[in-house]
Amino acid sequence: MKKWAVAAAALLLLFSGCSKKEETVKPLEPKEKVVDKVVKKEEKKEETAYYFPLTGVKSETKTDGRAVAVMINNHPKARPQSGLSKADIVYELIAEGDMTRFLAVFQSEKPANIGPVRSSRAYYIDLAKGLNALYIAHGYSEEARQMLESNYVDNLNGMQYDGTLFKRSSARKAPHNSYITYENILKGVEQKHYTLDKTPPSFTFLKEDEKSKVTGNEAKSVMISYSRGGISDSTFTFDLQSGKYKRFSGGEQTVDLENNEPVLLDNIFIIEAVHQVYDSAGHLKVDLKSGGKAYLLQMGKVNEVNWANKDGRIVPMKEGQEVPFVPGKTWVNVVPAKPGLSQSVSFDVQ
Repeated sequence: MKKWAVAAAALLLLFSGCSKKEETVKPLEPKEKVVDKVVKKEEKKEETAYYFPLTGVKSETKTDGRAVAVMINNHPKARPQSGLSKADIVYELIAEGDMTRFLAVFQSEKPANIGPVRSSRAYYIDLAKGLNALYIAHGYSEEARQMLESNYVDNLNGMQYDGTLFKRSSARKAPHNSYITYENILKGVEQKHYTLDKTPPSFTFLKEDEKSKVTGNEAKSVMISYSRGGISDSTFTFDLQSGKYKRFSGGEQTVDLENNEPVLLDNIFIIEAVHQVYDSAGHLKVDLKSGGKAYLLQMGKVNEVNWANKDGRIVPMKEGQEVPFVPGKTWVNVVPAKPGLSQSVSFDVQ
């Protein structure tokens, strides 16, 4: 009997010890995988976004670098032009009489061939300077010559480089046949010891996903008239499928001579400015500093705005605030304050 009691007590102690050990043993927690940590860190890491300063278009690489502003001929004998489809911004103003010329500004894209290149005027030079741009022209008015020779802006002019940096096309007659390649622009920069590091100041842009929020009055197309003769008249028509504007001049769509690529635009900015003839040759002074009335067309809509000169940049304004452009390319038409926007601009809302 005593032996049975001792055995029972020993067995009870054994089960009791096992039970306590089982209670104190905790299950092992799975270790966090190192790969999971790396993935989480990558998810948290924000991508660095780059945007071109003159178009607001996103890029995966850096978007710095100097703009190049080229005077381009708009005479009917100079059409179609080369390089226009690659321009970030084109400014169109009267040179003399009722003939306009373009200041095409390139920064995000670099066309192989540009032209026909024409002579400079003071107000085009001021526009180029406001963007820190290298200014390219072939010829000049007397006022423009003085500005260029005083190094008011870094420039290359065909008067000094005709036949070297600037080449004449045998397919056209002077003065509608002077061209410059981007390769020769770079050669000229090297020869004159200029820098290409002066990135232009940025305009204000909507975000890409905000384009659908653009409001305003319906305007499917707009015609801009510079004279009764109509030699420089142009029409911009909104293409719903692409969300961009096509340009027409003399009844023909504006395309690039080099590749037949159409000029497609995201912003049409039309401003009125005081024009004044100051010499017997009909040369003009154009007031691009005082501001005034303007129209801004985006996404098939038009808004009445004002324009202002902000440190050399011509920008749309409303109620004291800068109005953002839609990301993409912009065409700026400058029309004389007399007769003004009401007489020079007409809209088609259908």
